[in-house]
Amino acid sequence: MEDFHSSAAIFPVGYEASRIYWSMRHGNRRCRYLCSIDEKDGEPEFSIRVIEQGYEDLLLTGSSPKGVWDKVLEPVADRRNETGILKLFPVYLKGEDLFGLTVPAVTRIVESLPGVEACSRYTFRYGRNPLMELPLAINPSGCARSEPKALTHVKRPHTLTSGSTIKTLQTNGGSPAELTGVPYSKQFVHSKSSQYRRMKAEWKSNVYLARSRIQGLGLYAARDIEKDTLVIEYIGTIIRNEVANRKEKMYESQNRGVYMFRIDSEHVIDATITGGPARYINHSCAPNCIAEVVTFEKDHKIMITSNRRIQRGEELCYDYKFDLEDDQHKIPCHCSAVNCRKWMN
Repeated sequence: MEDFHSSAAIFPVGYEASRIYWSMRHGNRRCRYLCSIDEKDGEPEFSIRVIEQGYEDLLLTGSSPKGVWDKVLEPVADRRNETGILKLFPVYLKGEDLFGLTVPAVTRIVESLPGVEACSRYTFRYGRNPLMELPLAINPSGCARSEPKALTHVKRPHTLTSGSTIKTLQTNGGSPAELTGVPYSKQFVHSKSSQYRRMKAEWKSNVYLARSRIQGLGLYAARDIEKDTLVIEYIGTIIRNEVANRKEKMYESQNRGVYMFRIDSEHVIDATITGGPARYINHSCAPNCIAEVVTFEKDHKIMITSNRRIQRGEELCYDYKFDLEDDQHKIPCHCSAVNCRKWMN
């Protein structure tokens, strides 16, 4: 999706629009321009078919909306200058507007398409409010009652890998412990500490729980969330590894979903009984959040942080980073992302 959007518009493949605009051949006439967007070598290709009575159709292509429309606007400006009518200034006309991509009705529909959350540079105008309710995901096991056995957390407590960072937050001016080998500035520490306090006070207004299209229940953004924002804390009971192994077997024997998150090789957060809403955040191969262990006032905490701007109504998700296993113990992934790996482990 990186090349299929700009800050002003999203470029859906297969899009077509018929536009009536000034003729390239006559200064005082209009003709029809059939605009379309296709894919070529993994990038968008913008086409305009010029349809004018008395002439053969003319096909123009370009790598951007502005680029292909300039091939129309420059001849139009020349014809208008020749006839002495009001001048046209192509530099002030935007290709996205001429393609019809910024028409409110079109924008609202495009913003409701699946997968638009990956458009990181695009500024949403209407948010994630689908015009059509997509059907909920079918329970993979075929029976809702047996679904706890298929929960993505059920296999084992998952561990933050080297892709995640361990940070230290402090409330005073002291230097943070260098857990990652790189000291953080005092300004950074105070900023993160302030974010943590603010998150603890406001997290209920940040998220809400609802049925997920990925699996089971999911956590959704209740408002627009900026990049690098502490969204919610993964809370539960901190237990030792040996206790976690015993409890995991007990939960499975009781047909419970297991919600555990490993802090390190010795300690695990068990959120199965005493956890918060963060335990319902689903896995995605194209996540909009990351999970990281931080130290705040000498306590280890797991924070869910946004890694890009998240729109209101968008489901929160992060990469569980499960270890690879053989086919017998594979856990299917239902995230439906463009880059979905099909398996979580």
